[in-house]
This record gives sequence, C-alpha cells and structure tokens, in this order.
Amino acid sequence: MNKNSKKESPFAFAILLCLTLGLAPFYPEPHLWGKIKWVLGGANGMQAMDWFDLLMHGAPWLYLIFLLVKKFVLRK
Repeated sequence: MNKNSKKESPFAFAILLCLTLGLAPFYPEPHLWGKIKWVLGGANGMQAMDWFDLLMHGAPWLYLIFLLVKKFVLRK
C-alpha cells in the first residue's frame, strides 16, 4: 500500500458512510434532511428515539467534517 492511499482511505470511508447511512432512507427525502427540518421547525413532538436517530444519521457527516477540519484547518 502506498503512502497516499493511507491518507485517502478515511475520506473514502467517511464519504461512503455519508452516502449510505447519512442519507438513508432516500425516499421521499433523505432522512437526515427531514430530521434537520423538524429541529429547525421547533422540534415539536420529538422523542428520545428521534434525537438518537438524528445523531446516528448525522454522525457520518460530523466525522467527514472532522476529517476536513483536521486536514485543512489544523494543518501544520
């Protein structure tokens, strides 16, 4: 394995997670998008399971953001 593929593999994994778990189910809209709209609308009626669901579908996106910040902002 060459040096560049080791650096890119966390990004590939994060993008794969974002496109699968982060957006599923896809129809009628990405699940995460629906949860975000619900929270921005005041989160009326959200229960603990809904918050956990938001965390699970948002975790891949947070991981990708973390990797991007680590690579570009915290660069030494």
